[in-house]
Amino acid sequence: MQHKHPAEHVNNLNDVYVFGEVCVVEEWCKVRKSFLPRGDRKAETMGDRKLLILYGSQTGTAQDVAEKISREAKRRHFSTRVMSLDSYTVANLLQEELVIFVCATTGQGDPPDNMKLFWRFILRKNLPSTSLLNLKYAVLGLGDSSYQKFNVIAKKLFKRIQQLGGESLVPVGLADDQHDLGPDAVVYPWLNSLWNCVLGLYPIPSGLEIIPSHVRPPPRYNVIYSNKGADLSDFRLGNHGDNVYSQSNPFYARLMSNDRVTSEDHFQDVRLVRLDIQGSNISFSPGDVVLLAPQNSQETVNEFIQHMKLSPDTLFSLQQNDPDIPLPTTLPDVCTVEYLLQHYMDINSVPRRSFFELLVYFADNELEKEKLEDFCTAEGQEEVYSYCNRVKRTILEVLQDFPHTSANIPFEYLFDVVPQLQPRSFSIASSLQAHPGEIQILMAVVQYRTKLFRPRRGVCSTWLAGLDPSQGVHVPIWVKRGTISFPKDSATPVIMVGPGTGCAPFRSFIQERSSNLIPGNILYFGCRNKDKDFFCESEWTSLVERGLLTLYTAFSRDQDDKVYVQHRIQESSEALWNLLDKHNAYFYIAGNAKRMPDDVRDALKAAVQKYGGKTAVEADKYLLQLDQKKRYQAETWS
Repeated sequence: MQHKHPAEHVNNLNDVYVFGEVCVVEEWCKVRKSFLPRGDRKAETMGDRKLLILYGSQTGTAQDVAEKISREAKRRHFSTRVMSLDSYTVANLLQEELVIFVCATTGQGDPPDNMKLFWRFILRKNLPSTSLLNLKYAVLGLGDSSYQKFNVIAKKLFKRIQQLGGESLVPVGLADDQHDLGPDAVVYPWLNSLWNCVLGLYPIPSGLEIIPSHVRPPPRYNVIYSNKGADLSDFRLGNHGDNVYSQSNPFYARLMSNDRVTSEDHFQDVRLVRLDIQGSNISFSPGDVVLLAPQNSQETVNEFIQHMKLSPDTLFSLQQNDPDIPLPTTLPDVCTVEYLLQHYMDINSVPRRSFFELLVYFADNELEKEKLEDFCTAEGQEEVYSYCNRVKRTILEVLQDFPHTSANIPFEYLFDVVPQLQPRSFSIASSLQAHPGEIQILMAVVQYRTKLFRPRRGVCSTWLAGLDPSQGVHVPIWVKRGTISFPKDSATPVIMVGPGTGCAPFRSFIQERSSNLIPGNILYFGCRNKDKDFFCESEWTSLVERGLLTLYTAFSRDQDDKVYVQHRIQESSEALWNLLDKHNAYFYIAGNAKRMPDDVRDALKAAVQKYGGKTAVEADKYLLQLDQKKRYQAETWS
């Protein structure tokens, strides 16, 4: 069962890729003319109870909310489709009457990976302002108010659809991770307002009523058990005939090396991972991203199988139970339970509220049912946060805490209860020109302790760090365009701020330029200790000696006073301003999204004020202009 993700066919975004077909704006306009404005349409079309839910999700939260909205819609007798924005053919938006958008905001105001192509298209200034006159819509944003550009994607999308003629049903919903009750504090009241409005326009058909919430919905898929043998080896190798790679058709890259680049006594294990892509025809540029399909550890898979009383070798296939829900594209036609749990189900993720809402349907133990029902209320969200989010308790651990309930979950309902394991993105840390036929990743192995007995471990980083190159291991990967774009003009100086693993995309760019003996590369690198976590020290020292790199280092723990990259920017601010003002330099930031980007921007603003002779307001305007010209770019993550 190998399907190509249409978003992998993009070659030229200037031609406007429309997710499965190339459609220039003229084609959008042509299609638009075949639809009458809302007021001229036949009244009976208002009885078409079709709802489209489109999501942009980076970690799976927006997808989870979108699927919850879908279940709520089906209770109200809507024919409902749920799709990621980049898997939807955007030209069809002209035909839709009712659409709900659920969008996360990532980094410093960036769209999630699975809506970037849609985003580039919908923001085009030459789309006609009457394009979406037939559309009624609502937008729900998922964000974090500790970030400067809180929910900016949802805000912009709401306004943009309105500019194109769409009719908003309710104000944009702006959910906030920082709220005491989490995003649900906004999501649930917003949904209540939405359904009140929607049912006013699309009343429940005569003779029907809203299906009560205590009635268990049917499973997402039908499970057919099989005696047929499953040959998973061919499936793992993928279908590489046309060299178009995606989540459902990855390239299996041989693991060349997996080396620790921090000292053995350092608290953090950081790896430089090299992957062999020879024969794949994969190409990439500095700033691009490689995605990996991770695996759950064998230990947790075995625990899950034992707790749920499953047989790892049981063979099954899936059939559609709902025409609006397509079958998974990342599972073989005939699959084993063990393969499903290792490659598909995110049993180590922290559960969301929808998880507990589904568990209630299987609770017959009085104490467990009472607790689960409490977890599903608005008042119970603070307790859920303490129980799950604060300590990062996993789905497996919750199921172990509710043994009577988990024992009642039929196998086919696991596809509803447990979310899909999401791919992980890494900035490519090498240049194809400097290292032909390979991709390198700079990866921190995630491990930390909470109040729980077991340490918390990152699924992907732990799996990847544990792979042994001598065993002929292959890693499923595919490549996407990143959010950072570097200047093409070799004479342009480039200032890069990349503490920790944030240096990864800059290493790619520095290698690319250095291969062509192009100077004008300025890197601010920060870490804790020079002798413990100074990545690529010998490589960069050599480039400095050859005059190809100017390097500023900040080792925060090597002296009594902590020194960070923003302090090095302050110390070199006159030279930095000269590069920006006299030589049209580009300025980049990559790394942790919490404090560092704002601290660096403040240091840059101070340089503009001091050496540019500008007021605070003028300096802000100057930085905004750099941003608009793509001369100031940030790629950050939490």
